[in-house]
Amino acid sequence: MHSIDVVLMMLLLVLASGYVVRMLPFALPLPLVQIALGAGVAAGSSHAVKLDPHVFFLLFLPPLLFLDGWRIPKEGLFRDARPILQLALGLVVFTVLGAGFLIHWLIPSMPLAVAFALAAVVSPTDPIAVSSIAARVPVPHRLMHILEGEALLNDASGLVLFRFAVVAALTGRFVPGEAALVFLWLALGGLAIGVLVTLAISRGHSRLTRRFGQDAGVPILGSLLMPFAAYLLAERIGVSGILAAVAAGITMSRVELAGGGLAATRVQRAAVWDAVRFALNGIVFVLLGEQLPGLLRGAAASVAEAGHGNPWWLALLAIAISAGLMVLRFVWVWTTFRMTWLSPRGHGTGGPGWRLVAVTTLSGVRGAVTLAGVLTLPLLLPDGRAFPARDLAVFLAAAVILVWLLAATFVLPRLLVGLEVPAEAEALREEDLARQAAARAAVAAIERSRNAPGAAAAEAEIHARAAVRVMTLYEHRLDDATQAGMEAPRLREADRAERALRLAALHAERETIFELARGQAISDELARRLVREIDLMEARYT
Repeated sequence: MHSIDVVLMMLLLVLASGYVVRMLPFALPLPLVQIALGAGVAAGSSHAVKLDPHVFFLLFLPPLLFLDGWRIPKEGLFRDARPILQLALGLVVFTVLGAGFLIHWLIPSMPLAVAFALAAVVSPTDPIAVSSIAARVPVPHRLMHILEGEALLNDASGLVLFRFAVVAALTGRFVPGEAALVFLWLALGGLAIGVLVTLAISRGHSRLTRRFGQDAGVPILGSLLMPFAAYLLAERIGVSGILAAVAAGITMSRVELAGGGLAATRVQRAAVWDAVRFALNGIVFVLLGEQLPGLLRGAAASVAEAGHGNPWWLALLAIAISAGLMVLRFVWVWTTFRMTWLSPRGHGTGGPGWRLVAVTTLSGVRGAVTLAGVLTLPLLLPDGRAFPARDLAVFLAAAVILVWLLAATFVLPRLLVGLEVPAEAEALREEDLARQAAARAAVAAIERSRNAPGAAAAEAEIHARAAVRVMTLYEHRLDDATQAGMEAPRLREADRAERALRLAALHAERETIFELARGQAISDELARRLVREIDLMEARYT
């Protein structure tokens, strides 16, 4: 099957999944529907999709990690840094060690390095799958922020450890001290490259647009290319492209708060990235379903070589490994949450309830990153022999995704009903502060525009009425009666004046919100939401 045919078929199936999931008479997470559609295509076709692991990794992971870094709430990331780091770093190491030895014990024919590689690649979590499952019963905002922060950081930590394990499997050697130094070089170098690439592209774009103007499509295309530029440059230098993509996204969120650019660009860019995220995640799960029959055959052969002829042994292995991962996560979450229980100020205030621990455990659903990572396992060893137990490792990673999705689908919504998490006490106060400051700035901008010199005396009354109408809008009172007796030319002039005043007010609102965010008076997530509202209103008048 030609590459272009494969791409179009995958996109068509992703599109169909969006309709199918809404047509079903019962709630089912979108990833499960996409996996089922992919498996259905595989069952009806004799030509399997041939995947180049490295190309697959390059196409899917950089943009997804970049977008996670861009959109994750940074204030929540710093406020809840301790539980996030405990989950994203400590839990990953705990999972790799515990699950690695468990997998090797269950499958002695799988080399220990390969078992550790499999444990590392199933350690990253997927918040998109969680939000899809919990769509009917939303996850509390603060817990969701923690899960998003965990997913952002454990993607990087899990995949870096996966890389070390693969190198150990290929070379047969692993020196902890040397690995620690290499890890520091990979991490610090990758973070630096991500920051530098984003700053260079953003500043270059700003200088060019100040001199020559801009088209809305240029910065959108630039943002789409940015994660690939950071990833490829980092890999060329020999540092972590994964961390470079994450750092590029985090830096992009700070660049965005500097203001500048067109409102239409921000609105269109958000829509484009939403579509890209939906398409990439969907294609990953569709490909998972499409690859399952081939993976099952290869895994059955690997298990048969280990002395287990019954293919049902594969199901037992998948369930045992998934259960082991859940137990490890439950133990870690219970222990660390009791040590640093969440409170509005981040200090200990008692202990977590079992339901919160269970929700946090089941919310560790594996998804796109796990599948993309495991598919990069080498096909051959340096001496030309097949990579040991590769098909079995890929199948077990895919099975863990399925088992965890199914467990979370049927259990998580019931646990979420009525669940309370210590609230983000500052959230409502920040929003009130931002809206009030923006409204005051808008009224001041209207006053300045209304009193600006250059307006004809005959038009003064028209401009005054337009200013009153716009200011009244910010006071939630709108009176159109004054326009009733106007003649058409005067009405058009009033519309032009009103539009100019509205745009001045919106510009002042937006600059005030950016200033509050830069001063950390409000969160960047809130700033992004309020600026989007203002951009949509500005697009209406421009």
